[in-house]
Amino acid sequence: MKEAHKKTIIAAEKLTRIYTTGSTEVAGVQDIDLAVSTGELIVLKGNSGSGKSTLLGLLGGLDQPTRGRLVVDGRDLQLASPKELNRYRRDVVGMIFQTFNLLPTLTVLENVSLPGLLADRKYSEVQEEADRFLEWLNIRSRRDHYPGQLSGGEMQRAAIVRALINRPAIILADEPTGNLDSTNGEAVMALLGEVNARLESTVIIATHSTLADQYATRQICLKDGAITEISACAA
Repeated sequence: MKEAHKKTIIAAEKLTRIYTTGSTEVAGVQDIDLAVSTGELIVLKGNSGSGKSTLLGLLGGLDQPTRGRLVVDGRDLQLASPKELNRYRRDVVGMIFQTFNLLPTLTVLENVSLPGLLADRKYSEVQEEADRFLEWLNIRSRRDHYPGQLSGGEMQRAAIVRALINRPAIILADEPTGNLDSTNGEAVMALLGEVNARLESTVIIATHSTLADQYATRQICLKDGAITEISACAA
């Protein structure tokens, strides 16, 4: 993507999420300032409990900030109603998880088509789009199989297609290689790099792995809920 066409798609100012348990308050993320441009591929690093998943949950509209400001694709997520957040999750972001989250009673084609059908798109249009993505990710031959009949790598490829089916502007991936061997992990990260390059999607990957580093436009580290450049991150 040419630099002139880039714009800020994610803007966070003093973004904070506090969890309260009894009389105890724990900061999932605290006072984060972050700007992400369209077409970036951001790799989030940090130990378990550093705030990576909390930040992705906020960016994905699965949670809302305690304070601060978070504007994604022109939408103020702190002020969004439940209906607006549902529309945001449907239209703006695609999410990929470590545990795949495929429905076991649906075929691959049905799993990857579901978000498109929930968006009230025509079945024929969604199926055609699904077939194109399945072919691209080399799992079209598995379209009529159930998740239990797939390998881990195939399940994660299907999960990527599901995240792409509505052509979201942003892809969020939370430890997408956590349940994969090194070969499948490398393949999945390469696919996310290709999604970023080919579809010009903004991609944010939270991972302990170094497999995505070669595709990153920036690496950012979280530690104790705060964000720093990866070069400043202590192991």
